[in-house]
Amino acid sequence: MKTYQHKELAAGRWHTLSLNEQLAHIGSEVERALNWKTKNNLDYSRRAAERALELSDLSLASPRKFPQLKEIARLREILADYFYGSNQHHSTEASLRKYFAPFTYAARRHVQAA
Repeated sequence: MKTYQHKELAAGRWHTLSLNEQLAHIGSEVERALNWKTKNNLDYSRRAAERALELSDLSLASPRKFPQLKEIARLREILADYFYGSNQHHSTEASLRKYFAPFTYAARRHVQAA
């Protein structure tokens, strides 16, 4: 059995979140990973990247089966390539931040409206 860092989310709460909320959470971990990388703390950066990948995996395993699963799988591939691979996709810190910003904004608006 896999040990999750996000135990509460892995226990089922993750599947109650909207796609925007899920991607905002993934984006938060990516932000942490990028911030720690900038500060040259590669251990903390790696840990945050692992959490982002874990959340991506939870989305891919979702029983809700979002039609955007292909995009989430691609996103996971890009994150793994950026943080652990040779960056074949030529991702940048700026491009990753730009990708996640709208999801964070949408999730915040959703929470404020509730």
